[in-house]
Amino acid sequence: MKKWIRNLMLVLGILVAAFVYYYISLPAINIHSSGFWMFIITILLVVMAVYAVKKAGKGYVESEVMAKFGIKFNTFGLKESKVFKGLGILLLGVVAVYLIGSILSSPIINARKYQALLTIEEREFTADIKEVDYRTIPLLDKESAALLGNRKMGSMVDMVSQFEVAGDYSQINYQGVPVRVTPLSYASPIKWLTNQSKGIPAYILIDMTTQNTECVKLEQGIKYSKSEYFNRNLYRHLRFRFPTYIFDSQIFFEIDEEGTPYWVCPVKKFNIGLFGGQTVGRVVLCNAVTGDCIDYAVEDVPQWIDKVYSAELLMDLYDYSGLYKNGYFNSILGQKDCLQSTNGYNYIALEDDVWVYTGVTSVSGDQSNVGFVLMNQRTMETRYYKVEGAIEDSAMSSAEGQVQNLGYRATFPLLLNIADEPTYFMALKDAAGLVKKYAMVNVQKYQWVAIGDTVQECEGNYTELLNTNGIVSENTELYKEASGKIDMIAPIVLEGTTHYYIGLENNEDIFDLDMSNKELIGILKYQAGDRVKFIYTEGYGLHQVKSLE
Repeated sequence: MKKWIRNLMLVLGILVAAFVYYYISLPAINIHSSGFWMFIITILLVVMAVYAVKKAGKGYVESEVMAKFGIKFNTFGLKESKVFKGLGILLLGVVAVYLIGSILSSPIINARKYQALLTIEEREFTADIKEVDYRTIPLLDKESAALLGNRKMGSMVDMVSQFEVAGDYSQINYQGVPVRVTPLSYASPIKWLTNQSKGIPAYILIDMTTQNTECVKLEQGIKYSKSEYFNRNLYRHLRFRFPTYIFDSQIFFEIDEEGTPYWVCPVKKFNIGLFGGQTVGRVVLCNAVTGDCIDYAVEDVPQWIDKVYSAELLMDLYDYSGLYKNGYFNSILGQKDCLQSTNGYNYIALEDDVWVYTGVTSVSGDQSNVGFVLMNQRTMETRYYKVEGAIEDSAMSSAEGQVQNLGYRATFPLLLNIADEPTYFMALKDAAGLVKKYAMVNVQKYQWVAIGDTVQECEGNYTELLNTNGIVSENTELYKEASGKIDMIAPIVLEGTTHYYIGLENNEDIFDLDMSNKELIGILKYQAGDRVKFIYTEGYGLHQVKSLE
């Protein structure tokens, strides 16, 4: 074979190998991408290895010592090769630029720039966080949502053998209500092969306030997803459309107000050196059914999109702001005025956006919060509230202590405004992950704990606790009156306790009478049409009755 043909085949082989590597790893063609530098380094190493093997085929030089034993070794002639030396120098140069760029992008050199990445506004708790509306409180965490999703999928006999529930479970606001949504995924490569022509037929929608779980079937299947293969794989589809964009590792599944499924794909922006100071610069919105993509600047993202910044990214940005106030080395040695987020977070629906909530504590680990922050996942707006009290772990332990005989575990709490008091609210789950009770814990007096089988009962017990301890403001109306003819009366058993749900004529609300309260036993003498008068605490549509008159 002629030399030029061999060389051509060698070059083609290297190009094919480079394409396969690119097709699998999908690095962005961008100097700010670590994957791009790894791609260049790998290609250079492969070229050097191929060149060395080629040189090895040109003959052997016997060592005088080894010749006595009939052993040959290959010198390759690499020491004298200008090409190999040039490739080696190029490789060292690329590695040097990558390492120097990493150092120059680090907080060690740029602590002030990292500290300034996030703008934080101090706000008043009672002004921003209004009295609780139970239709905006997500009562489930992601783990509980996943249990409901898997249970719902198990009941879909027409799909359960072909598909499974993906693990996205993005929390969004949908038609004014906090929900979690996640697509289905192919159960295996074989199931993909037999179903990919029609796509994924549905997604799971879970109401986080009522726990209602729905499998929403689509007229046209989802053709672009994380579980697809080849060119319809979401990451590959995005890479070929936007070869220079560095997409965040977290791509969010969302639906618009009409229920159309989309992928929200944040594009990284590096503000410090080559690799430092990551935020989000652009957002690509990909229709999960058609694959059509719309490219937005981050400030132009439509209002209905809830997730652009991941919770982890926002917490990292806040930690930079809290730790590097007085430089990098102070954050490690003296730690003067250093603050950091606590070891967890949750989500709050506020102003038709999803906000990440986390507490703020000192780096000394003194088990107390100096305040908390809300961070908008669409705009990166960050609000700080100075509210001193126990950290979330202490509140969770306090709530678990009230039901220690049952062995329930607390979810990471939400922060609510109950009678103008900052209050931790959490669900209590059994060993199977099912929500059994609810707890409210006062932030500043975390030994004050109220437990209830329902949210309304929990709040009623909590407001009574506040009233008993004299910390509810005088102008707070804890109790209200209602009277009228009984329109509906229905017994129901909750956690082994009988409750009566009462509806009154010309009144859309439902009143809950817990029969464990001896003062309410008298309701057994009433029937539809009788006139009754209640003293109750207000909830969202379901009010907790305290006494009969």
